[in-house]
Amino acid sequence: MRKPLLRLHGLTKAYPGVLANDDISFEIGEGQMHALLGENGAGKSTLVKMIYGLVRPDRGEMILRDKPYAPSQPSEARRAGVAMVFQHFSLFDAMDVAENVALGMENPPSLRDLAQRIRDVSEEYGLPLDPTRLVGDLSAGERQRVEIVRCLLQDPKLLIMDEPTSVLTPQEVDILFRTLRQLAAEGTAILYISHKLEEIRALCDEATILRGGRKVATCDPREKSARELAELMVGQVLTPPEKPDKPKGAVLLEVDNLSLKSNNAFGTSLKDISFKLHAGEVLGIAGVAGNGQDELLLMLSGELLAPAGQVRLKGEGIGQLGPNARRVRGLVAAPEERLGHAAAPDMSLTENALLSGVARKGLAKRGFINWAATEAFAREVIAKFDVRTPGPHVLARALSGGNLQKFVIGREIELAPDVIVVNQPTWGVDAAAAAFIRQALLDLAAKGAGVVVISQDLDELLEVADSFAALNEGRLSPVRPAKGLTVDEIGLMMGGAHDMQPAHEGAA
Repeated sequence: MRKPLLRLHGLTKAYPGVLANDDISFEIGEGQMHALLGENGAGKSTLVKMIYGLVRPDRGEMILRDKPYAPSQPSEARRAGVAMVFQHFSLFDAMDVAENVALGMENPPSLRDLAQRIRDVSEEYGLPLDPTRLVGDLSAGERQRVEIVRCLLQDPKLLIMDEPTSVLTPQEVDILFRTLRQLAAEGTAILYISHKLEEIRALCDEATILRGGRKVATCDPREKSARELAELMVGQVLTPPEKPDKPKGAVLLEVDNLSLKSNNAFGTSLKDISFKLHAGEVLGIAGVAGNGQDELLLMLSGELLAPAGQVRLKGEGIGQLGPNARRVRGLVAAPEERLGHAAAPDMSLTENALLSGVARKGLAKRGFINWAATEAFAREVIAKFDVRTPGPHVLARALSGGNLQKFVIGREIELAPDVIVVNQPTWGVDAAAAAFIRQALLDLAAKGAGVVVISQDLDELLEVADSFAALNEGRLSPVRPAKGLTVDEIGLMMGGAHDMQPAHEGAA
């Protein structure tokens, strides 16, 4: 039996109209790899915020190393030996690694001494890192190393990891897992949050599962299948049917030798991008964050303009057309960033439905908005895509991440497009919502639409894609049939091995 490091007894936290955590109790042992599982809205975020001092519980207590533990802010948690690597990195692109690490420390040493400590710790744990490099020049995996090393410099007794592999290649995941296992062997406890259940089964020796704010089970994930874990989290899980082989339809979207400068100083410019998308085809595009995914979506959606002849929709040059003009012609897009890009946070769902549907659904005439039709459109999306919300009057920012994602994807699908481009369609979304979104995209393709799915989730791409390519430093690999591809082959393609020969016939 492991000696308990952190004990939670009856933790409860309520917000107006929502009981986020209801009487949660469990233990995390020293050196234990402990998973925290649950669908979106299950209470995971609130629970770890209480452990890290960002939220105060209404009731209950925490015991850390046999002493009462009630941090009022993260600095108190860090002093007690609790560190956290967040899903969204908090780094400044224009500063170097050492400067970013110093900002997260209470009493940082001189930058020279700190740089040497960063080198020593990064080498000790197999996380190579140059403290003098600008963060804006780092890959997503290297940025994560900065966050982890910043935590390790605090000598934590408990390290909380929130969706740590969402921006990593399979090879980088292996490096991270080696580091976490080394930390656990040295006695550091890991509280690991992820929607990737096979990762949980491979890495963790215990899992606590939340549903609706309550603990429903604690188990050894190695003794459960991924499906059994998912059903504990959300109940019945939708299994998509086997994808049948099908002939390619007519070319709907074509990009021909396109190079385009990024509009972000720290972005990645596109270099010689070429591909064809056919009717009924799902094209999966993989890549670690920061390799041109955002720029590719902006170029296809019309937010970044390109030479007209190099981007064609159903034979028409559209490179110089903006987003609304492309929507009218049948190309819609859903970007990765939900709040602020895919949806306006302080607008209602009705107003957000108007933003993307006004042109294609004819929701305005002679400058006047048809609010009845717009609200009906929003209600249609909410009903068809099981968006959990009191109604279309609710602000977008009030929805959970999973429900907002279902609304955003549903809104675009309900426009009946010829082509839809989605970036990270199920990022941070629970198993049930993810299965629902994937099936909706497959259903759209079955009706003859072309679908481009840009994702860092390789399991997702292998599940939905008919054909596959990878982005690396703004270059797109040749498109290959997805059937028969291995995760190792995909990882190499994501790492830049674009000259790999197709493993089977019919590859393009």
